[in-house]
Amino acid sequence: MNLLLIATAPVFLIILYIYFKDKYEKESKRLLFFCFLLGAIVSIIITTILYLIFDTFLPLTDDTSVFQQFIKAFFVVGLIEEFSKYIIVRYFAQPKKWFNEPFDGIMYAVMVSMGFAFTENIFYVLEGGYQTGIVRAFTAIPAHATFGVLMGYFMGKAKFSKNKKIQLNLQGLLLAVAFHGAYDFFLFIEFIPGVWIGAFISLLIGIIFARRAIKAHQENSHFNT
Repeated sequence: MNLLLIATAPVFLIILYIYFKDKYEKESKRLLFFCFLLGAIVSIIITTILYLIFDTFLPLTDDTSVFQQFIKAFFVVGLIEEFSKYIIVRYFAQPKKWFNEPFDGIMYAVMVSMGFAFTENIFYVLEGGYQTGIVRAFTAIPAHATFGVLMGYFMGKAKFSKNKKIQLNLQGLLLAVAFHGAYDFFLFIEFIPGVWIGAFISLLIGIIFARRAIKAHQENSHFNT
């Protein structure tokens, strides 16, 4: 029970943080719950299937190759995981009538991301124990939230764009992939002493951008009158 609490509490704290940042027009709790659920189940299933396909046809065999770890970080883990979240926001949340201001892109993308992080973190913490749970509470969980904010910022803009919808949606996906890939890449090349610090620098930069994205959509809300 304590392990489950350690695994899940950071997820719900971040959800509450983002929810209260939605100042002017709260979302349907039912829709938020479904986004979380789809992230927790469907995104994990999509990710697992794509990982299996990649490992079957293009396996990475050299753990000490910087190039192979770069491919793994950006084009396997980063792309697959963020794509699995993106399609839920794009095809489930974005068309809904409740998605009626740019900030909603952040709200729904974070809900999907936290659903994904919820399931992923349970597996990691149950296997790795308390220390893993504590470390991930300050690293992987905020990282998933940050990637969600960055993706959602552009998907929120895309919803109300007349001629740049596709471009803005893909920009959100690619930005999330870029930060996710950078974060993982520095962790994957652990055979280079001290390089892991790059993961925390990239995460810090992502958090700074995410805070600015939240503030920008708050100020530009249709309901901020």
